[in-house]
Amino acid sequence: MLIFSIFIFNSTSFSKNLEKNNYKLEEFSYVKKLYSDLNLEKDLDFNIFKIALNGYLKIDNRKKNLLTIIDFSKPSTEKRFYVIDLNKKKTLIKSYVAHGNKSGGNLATSFSNKLNSHKSSLGFFLTEGTYNGGNGYSMVLNGLETGINDKAKERSIVIHGANYVSSSIINTQGRLGRSFGCPAIPKKINKKVIDTIKDGSVIYIYGNDNNYFKKSSFV
Repeated sequence: MLIFSIFIFNSTSFSKNLEKNNYKLEEFSYVKKLYSDLNLEKDLDFNIFKIALNGYLKIDNRKKNLLTIIDFSKPSTEKRFYVIDLNKKKTLIKSYVAHGNKSGGNLATSFSNKLNSHKSSLGFFLTEGTYNGGNGYSMVLNGLETGINDKAKERSIVIHGANYVSSSIINTQGRLGRSFGCPAIPKKINKKVIDTIKDGSVIYIYGNDNNYFKKSSFV
């Protein structure tokens, strides 16, 4: 019950939304109702959503009622990037996203927090500010999990657009192109995505990796 008390304290508008919709403050029924209201059944596994939401509730310094979930248990040929507005109970963006070129081919199976590994990192991040760099308009990610993704800034793991993230690339080579570890998204929606989630929203990156679940304090 404690995590839901924290959530209500820190998110007044969403708390009012809870009361208006008469949600039960019991973990399973509450999360299941929200999952159903978001119409995520066909897109995202319930257990992944539950992990993401529970971790989100533990992050006190978040500034937006937005939760971005990246599901690297899916192949790159499927849309696996979701931006969810918890206040409006709406999925704002659903898109393709690339993983690191050393994490795997069509499916990401290996993850790392090490410099120059060219692998994706899992876990919870807070979004920060934007800049224009070698990949154009980009957004800084702050990895919140020690030993899991806390070297994200040092590794220059950011959100950016890439030409190799598109349905045409999938049609040509049977999978998306891959990054050096960044969760790269299609260039045509890059600015929209970044401007929506920048400056203090939560991102959760999920992957099939038992080591993550052994180490993480968020799950």
